Amino acid sequence: MNTFRNLLIWQKSMALVTEIYNATKSFPKEEAFGLTSQIRKCAISIPSNIAEGFGRDSNKDYFRFLNISISSLFELQTQLEIAKNISYFTTEQFNKQYEDSREVERMLIAFINKIKERQ
Repeated sequence: MNTFRNLLIWQKSMALVTEIYNATKSFPKEEAFGLTSQIRKCAISIPSNIAEGFGRDSNKDYFRFLNISISSLFELQTQLEIAKNISYFTTEQFNKQYEDSREVERMLIAFINKIKERQ
């Protein structure tokens, strides 16, 4: 593997970012610097930390960045729940975003465990 772009987990998390951006376009304008911004930041952090960790010299560093990535994912899932609770998402919209985030979560956990084995 010669680039992080070849990692399926990076590709899936990039697709999630795109979905999140599209889904939050309909949020109220007063949320531009609140929940909208926070949700987008968390989503962006997931593939960004996967990529940054990939460029590090050791599995220990990579593991640290993957853990930051999964922490951002859990934060994102919490914010998706908040958006649903305050009716910014319909149940269907929430279910789609949440299930996609869960897929990334499962992949990240498996990838983290693989990196752990190499330490």
